[in-house]
Amino acid sequence: MKNIILDVDGTLWDTTEVVAGGWNQAIREVGGTAAVVTSDVLKREFGKPMDVIADNLFYDASSRQRALLLELCCRYEHDAIEENTDNLLFPGVKETIVNLSGKCSLFIVSNCQSGYIELFMKKVGIEAYITDYECFGDTGKSKGENIRLVMERNNLSDAVYVGDTQGDYEATLFAGIPFIFAKYGFGQAQGCYAAIDAFHELLDLQ
Repeated sequence: MKNIILDVDGTLWDTTEVVAGGWNQAIREVGGTAAVVTSDVLKREFGKPMDVIADNLFYDASSRQRALLLELCCRYEHDAIEENTDNLLFPGVKETIVNLSGKCSLFIVSNCQSGYIELFMKKVGIEAYITDYECFGDTGKSKGENIRLVMERNNLSDAVYVGDTQGDYEATLFAGIPFIFAKYGFGQAQGCYAAIDAFHELLDLQ
């Protein structure tokens, strides 16, 4: 594998417990919805574009309230992660990324909001090991389109994508690259090129 493109939530770390607190703070402030956000709820939703998550969770809110909820959820989510001092990474993630970076180029593509990938990289100290990244919040494009965008921008003729959901697999079909399924993550996938039970197993696929 010369180029590895990585998902974030459910693949590299689990912020759902921390993020749930921020989202519930937004719900209390804005109102207009009966939604209560838990770690398990977020694990079912993470991986989808932020506007889709808002539609799923805040379906009973008005369009104005839903937009405000989404704005505040993203803001308080960032604040909660920034303030958190616990290690939210899955086992061996940082060490494996450092190791992999000496053998191949690493990229990140996520359906997250703007600024989230930058916050993630800063929190875990891996900015120097990631060549490029892209997200839904910056482009408004699907994950498959963003994978293609990163590949075109960096002249990648071959790459694999590592993720943990069916949506990730479908994005790789769109992008035309192999999918490596992180079985320890939040979701399931019906098809994959390979599967790993722990992140460090990527080293065995080199």
